[in-house]
Formats: sequence, structure tokens, C-alpha cells
Amino acid sequence: MLQDHITTKNRYKDFIKKICNTEVVYGLKDEKGYATSYSNELEYEDGEPVQIICFWSDTARAKSCLDKEWNRYEPSPIPLNEFIENWCLGMNSDGLIVGTDFDSNLFGYEAEPLELALEIIEELKKNEKSLNLRKFEDLDDMESQIREVLED
Repeated sequence: MLQDHITTKNRYKDFIKKICNTEVVYGLKDEKGYATSYSNELEYEDGEPVQIICFWSDTARAKSCLDKEWNRYEPSPIPLNEFIENWCLGMNSDGLIVGTDFDSNLFGYEAEPLELALEIIEELKKNEKSLNLRKFEDLDDMESQIREVLED
């Protein structure tokens, strides 16, 4: 199990690097919305597993999950700026978790949306990249506002 955790953590780090490089994240979408799953690790207070929306760093990884209940979905690109501003913040408000680069067994790293947004911002800054944001002045503004929320 420890090996699995190390593998998923490394895949998570690779996910962040790749999406910061390409500035695109992929979800699986059908006419009703995006593919969701349930956490293997986290539960709500009532004992129900926390809902996850899964995202991938490329279409090939996303397509590897197109079987069983997800066979009607198609990979759908999401611009990185939209992902961190709308998806990460919205999922946090809704109490959802981000699943990253899940494999065909639906096993992958589960991240808190605001923590993921901060790690994406950190990677972008490290590589001296910026994003056009609509709701924030820049990455520094977004980072400081997320940190304020996390401190409360």
C-alpha cells in the first residue's frame, strides 16, 4: 500500500508539472456533465464517502478510464486558468475533492481543491509563467486570497 501511495503522489506531482506546461486539464464529460467518483480515503461526517471529480493531464490517461460506468464520456479540455479559478474554488465550496490522473482501476491521488490550486500557482511561478485570470488581479492575488481562506 505504501508503494501505491508513493506512485500516486509521484503521478500527482507529474500531473501538476504537465498541466502547468500545457495549461490544459482534461475531464470526462457527457451530456449530463462530468464524471464523478467517490473517495477511497475521505468521508463526510455522516459516513458517506466524499465525492470526487476526476481530472487528467492528457487525453490518453483520461481515455484509459473509459470503461464500465464511464463508457459514454469523452475527454474534454479545460483551460488551466478556468480550472483553478472556477473548478478548484467551486469544488472547495461544494465540499468536493479533486481526483488527479486516476488510472483504469480508478486509483489516483485525491487532493483538496484549494491545496491543488496553491500547488499549481507555485509551479507556475517557479517556471515564471502567468495566467490570465478573470476573478483575481494575478497569481499572487489569488494565492493570498486562498491562503486567507485556509487560515480561517
